Amino acid sequence: MHRQRKNVFLIGFMGAGKSTVARELEGRYGMRLIEMDEQIEAQEKMSISEIFATHGEEYFRQLETDLLEGLKQEENTVVSCGGGVPMRACNVEAMRGSGRIVYLSASPETIYERVRHTHNRPLLENHMNVEYIRELLESRLPHYLAAADMTVNTDGRDVKDICDEILSAAKA
Repeated sequence: MHRQRKNVFLIGFMGAGKSTVARELEGRYGMRLIEMDEQIEAQEKMSISEIFATHGEEYFRQLETDLLEGLKQEENTVVSCGGGVPMRACNVEAMRGSGRIVYLSASPETIYERVRHTHNRPLLENHMNVEYIRELLESRLPHYLAAADMTVNTDGRDVKDICDEILSAAKA
């Protein structure tokens, strides 16, 4: 079993494969898994949508930052980050301080195919099409690329191969 000293932070657009890759790293390589959105929902005892409606986006963004700050002493943890996490410089700083940031990329077409039947993605609910996904992805891309220590494309790839690529680079 491979033991990872540093944490791995998976960033990227919804549908890029963050949760799938995180679960594989947890199961196959024994890493502790943290799904940021799930952890925040459990902590606040309400859904992300309810947090936004009740407390506002800034409150939610601060919860994300607080969670990342709390991971500084952790090791061998894979964190599946919410899509907006790298938009804040303080979040990128917190992640860099305790691990490697991996940007999982996917084409707008791949993302569409992966998310088109879901209804738990408020940003896409009334805009479920490739063009809208492309525009939103392009607006976030500079932040993802600036934050990432490495980029791994997930289009048409097996999750085990993706994990092997991440862990091989992490050893270097």
